[in-house]
Amino acid sequence: MATDRNPVNPVSFALDAQRTALETLAETSGTGQELPDALETAESVEVGQTPSDVVYTENKLELLHYRPEQAGIEPEQTHETPILIVYALINKPYILDLQPDRSVVRRLLEAGHDVYLIDWNEPSRLDQHLTLHDYVDRYIDNCVDEVRERSGADAINILGYCMGGTMSAMYAALHPEKVNALGLMAAGLCFDGTGGVLEQWGSDDYYDPEEVTATFGNVPAEFLDVGFALMDPVDNYVSKYIRFAENLDNEEFVENFARMERWISEGIDVAGAAYDQFLTDLYQENKLYRNELYLDGEHVDIENIDMPVIQIIGEYDHLIPADASKPFNGVVGSEDVTTLEYATGHIGLSVSSSAHAEVWPTVSEWYADHQYVAPGAEDVETVDGIGPTYAERLRAADIETIDDLRAAGVERAAEATEAPESRAEDWFDALE
Repeated sequence: MATDRNPVNPVSFALDAQRTALETLAETSGTGQELPDALETAESVEVGQTPSDVVYTENKLELLHYRPEQAGIEPEQTHETPILIVYALINKPYILDLQPDRSVVRRLLEAGHDVYLIDWNEPSRLDQHLTLHDYVDRYIDNCVDEVRERSGADAINILGYCMGGTMSAMYAALHPEKVNALGLMAAGLCFDGTGGVLEQWGSDDYYDPEEVTATFGNVPAEFLDVGFALMDPVDNYVSKYIRFAENLDNEEFVENFARMERWISEGIDVAGAAYDQFLTDLYQENKLYRNELYLDGEHVDIENIDMPVIQIIGEYDHLIPADASKPFNGVVGSEDVTTLEYATGHIGLSVSSSAHAEVWPTVSEWYADHQYVAPGAEDVETVDGIGPTYAERLRAADIETIDDLRAAGVERAAEATEAPESRAEDWFDALE
């Protein structure tokens, strides 16, 4: 039987593909003005266009509050509980507001939500000693308190993306009383042979993050960018440029390509100490999932995550595979957990047109269904034993909330509902 003694050399394959791309580009540029026009178009694209105000600053971070009226957005209804978006420490957050028709921020605003976002900005050399404790239990906590004060809600909704999702989970475990509902989007939460290529590369068998931070202080954006690109080198270094060359006369394609390339090229450094902790405690030792994580001596007890949770997962996410997210649902304290898995990748959750058509309306509706209700202000129908009929009779007697029910007392509640006092006593026992 004949055997193949000349297997495909991946390096040669990549170089051949790159040569093809250059030849295509040369042929195209020789036919007219397509390339100069495309480059001019690429240089003029805008990103992050949804109007916002900076309402809080601390160190380098800026807390943005988006203004739907200035963006020409007039939702049919509005929701009082604000959503705070916690972005990753890597790259800039405008990937969530890349362009009007592919903006997570705008989808939430159009659905009537009040949206805030933490823009971490780039750490300086002086910030290299910032830890996860600083980011989670100081910066995020201060931003949450600012949003709570501005909105008047004791607890707010949070949406964390990527590394920001992981930090949001830590925050919810430390401060569950301040989080009404928690969204985790493409968040790395379980690394038990489930984290894909990044977990393998970050294994303590091969990699010591302290060697990087001891050399650089903060981890350079270029170092991270190359690592991410090498996860799919043929596409990132060759194929996408072939597609660009083949679509020079397609203005929409060129604009979309330029926006993504701008975002990729505008990476930011990561504070050294936080990077060390993230790689060691999460990727290498899986402490968050195992409920063994401590920040500055305080246990990040994930059983405290008892609020409603939604996980938004990309089925083809090669950075954070689905299996690095889904197992977390089984170890948190919440009994109200929703998983929304969609056939796209890590960035596709933010920018693909299909995700904006199918994922974000669902997410927006989930947040609308999970609005903060002050203790005692819950509808009487939430009381165990009070069904729709009894609830309707109580409301007719101006007994609408749990506080109203307590104030009314057993006798009046029984009279209003025409129920035996023994049954009304059961309702009050359920309130204890």
